[in-house]
Amino acid sequence: MQKRSKAAEARAATVKRRTKETAISATVDLDGTGAYDVATGVGFLDHMIEQLARHSLIDIALKAEGDLHIDQHHTTEDSGIVLGQAVAEALGDKKGIARYGFAYLPMDETLTRVALDVSGRPFLVWQVEFTRSKIGEMDTELFREWFQAFAQHAGLTLHVETLYGENSHHIAETCYKALARALRQAIAIDPRQSGRVPSTKGQL
Repeated sequence: MQKRSKAAEARAATVKRRTKETAISATVDLDGTGAYDVATGVGFLDHMIEQLARHSLIDIALKAEGDLHIDQHHTTEDSGIVLGQAVAEALGDKKGIARYGFAYLPMDETLTRVALDVSGRPFLVWQVEFTRSKIGEMDTELFREWFQAFAQHAGLTLHVETLYGENSHHIAETCYKALARALRQAIAIDPRQSGRVPSTKGQL
């Protein structure tokens, strides 16, 4: 078995968060293989986070218990918060990373574009419209809440735009897969950085 460097070993984190509305635990390994173990109680959200893991090659374990007897809002948003916090913690001081990432993701009739900067300055631009109010039992308006929470707590400047599409399942899935591919680029270690923070300010 190939051993990892100390730098690679350090790019992992576990975050736990408990409120009166949710109890969530997330573990990430940025240098993983895309393995996942996700259980939020919201089936379609599980499917999307699994896609995020597989296509970013980030190992993700996420367990959530939430007030689903009310609705899915708190579980969805708080899952984004905790996963974002885990990614931020795993990134540490961000030395050596590529920093920027982008992806165009096609799925049948749908095309979505994601561009991001691991900037430490959270900002979300969300140009996504769904053709239905629900996918399965999940309200489509909750996807923006998840992306907002994830960007805020991972410290990402994140632009998500569906250029065209009709099927709401395809629209949601391309958003997560494009995020995954862009994130994979941005957090990759660039050997030419020689361990430097990719900013003239010296920190992100």
